[in-house]
Amino acid sequence: MFEARLLQANLLKKILEAIKDLVESANFDCSPEGISLQAMDTTHVTLINLVLRSDGFESYNCDRSLSLGLSLVSLSKILKCAGNDDALTIKARDNEADTVTFVFESPKNDRVSDFEVKLLDIKNEQYTIRNSEYSSVIKMPSSELQRICRDLSVIGEIVTISSNKDGVKFSVSGDSGSGNITVRPTTDSDVSAEQATVIESKEPVVLNFALKFLSNFTKATPLSPTVVIKMSEGIPVVVEYKIEDLGYLGFFLAPKIE
Repeated sequence: MFEARLLQANLLKKILEAIKDLVESANFDCSPEGISLQAMDTTHVTLINLVLRSDGFESYNCDRSLSLGLSLVSLSKILKCAGNDDALTIKARDNEADTVTFVFESPKNDRVSDFEVKLLDIKNEQYTIRNSEYSSVIKMPSSELQRICRDLSVIGEIVTISSNKDGVKFSVSGDSGSGNITVRPTTDSDVSAEQATVIESKEPVVLNFALKFLSNFTKATPLSPTVVIKMSEGIPVVVEYKIEDLGYLGFFLAPKIE
């Protein structure tokens, strides 16, 4: 028996909006420790890594591990039926069940909606994610990264990210011209931690990425006021959004090799 209750159905709705355009279907792996999801996009350029800890739910019961294979597009449509303040309960009976139930409850409990979603048989691929030491770790407002990607995507398709202790520069060039946006570490002590930019740089890093993927990642902006970008030469960049006290959503993007 698996049952998990979130006071904010809106959180899962935001997660689905951030990943459904990259992956059509995926396994939600449920265990006593929580719920996780790992999936590659169809081009095998991006890896999505979602972790929702059991202690972040209002209630959580999972007596044995099971995988819930779901269409993210279908699930996203169902979650749109939930009100912004509704609570969400997810129920699954056992590994042999062919559906999972989603129950939405309004704050005053005067409206209860339940939906059954058919489970899919999805090959469960597990990816090894190493805890690497990164040359540069940038924490910045997530809205700032979203704006940078939006502004630069009108100029070119490849973004060069150059990071050192003095700042991080995003550069693009295209047929119509070129553009650069530099974000420097915050020095104003009056700025809140959520609005501050902090750069931990062991050595300079310069990497190229497909801008359309970075732009896609910024759909997770509503999940967190801050985003963390981890970079080292020759390995995928990590773009990570913390989800309140529940867990995090991370994206791994392979650099483009010249």
